[in-house]
Amino acid sequence: MKLKVSELFYSAQGEGRFVGVPSVFLRTFGCNFTCSGFGCKPGEVSTGADDVAQVVHLYNNFTELPLVETGCDSYASWHPAFKHLSPTIETDQLVTDMLALTPNHKWVQDNGNDVHLVITGGEPLLGWQRAYEELISNPDMMDLRNITFETNGTQKLQSRFRDYMHEWQRAPLGGKKDREITFSVSAKLSASGEKWEEAICPDIVASYQEIGTTYLKFVVETEEHFAEVEKAVKEFRAGGFTGVVYVMPQGGVVTPYAANRVRVADWACSKGYYYSPRLHVDLWGNGWGK
Repeated sequence: MKLKVSELFYSAQGEGRFVGVPSVFLRTFGCNFTCSGFGCKPGEVSTGADDVAQVVHLYNNFTELPLVETGCDSYASWHPAFKHLSPTIETDQLVTDMLALTPNHKWVQDNGNDVHLVITGGEPLLGWQRAYEELISNPDMMDLRNITFETNGTQKLQSRFRDYMHEWQRAPLGGKKDREITFSVSAKLSASGEKWEEAICPDIVASYQEIGTTYLKFVVETEEHFAEVEKAVKEFRAGGFTGVVYVMPQGGVVTPYAANRVRVADWACSKGYYYSPRLHVDLWGNGWGK
């Protein structure tokens, strides 16, 4: 089986529950959202991705593409103009390529720490659920302990995928749980440009909790965004969500991120929400492969 892969890289996890954890990132192609409103005034949409698409012939691979200051910071993982830059790769080859990125070519290191696998997008639960069983079942993946799905929280889990993820977490010996699934749900507020009724899906997110640890993560910048977080959290709680909630500054590049982070952190503390940095922006100014 094959997956269409936009990026495959090794870095520190930059957001949410596992900030700083060495991780292999598998970014799949395709998404049901464009998030063209991020960083824009209310009612406006970003043209950043479309502007780059007009000159896509200037770029030979994914990592050469410029970043955009507004709209989706991973635009090339869903915009059709960049589809040819995302190769389709057999799962066996993907396993080989992922292990080649890890220290010592293995998931569990000699120091006892483990490298995590982060499956992101685009939207990784959109069309690839059936391929993950084959990917994760590969014999060379036996020592993998932690998988995080970075999702927008709108996609139902297919029954076969759900059953396999349950089984994968069963301990091989003694009943000790030594494998874990995490769903990092970046639910989209209206500032993303997406419709509330399509982006806020409490029942779907609550169902992820049957499989693994699930948390919410909201991108915020203004007082209006903060108010929407409160509204969304109430809806998710009413739908059965019991996990923790993070807020994170808007800004996929240094300038807007630096302008927002202190205010967002102060607000998070005042309301009792968890604050998530964008560690990759702090350390490397963002960029593909970071």
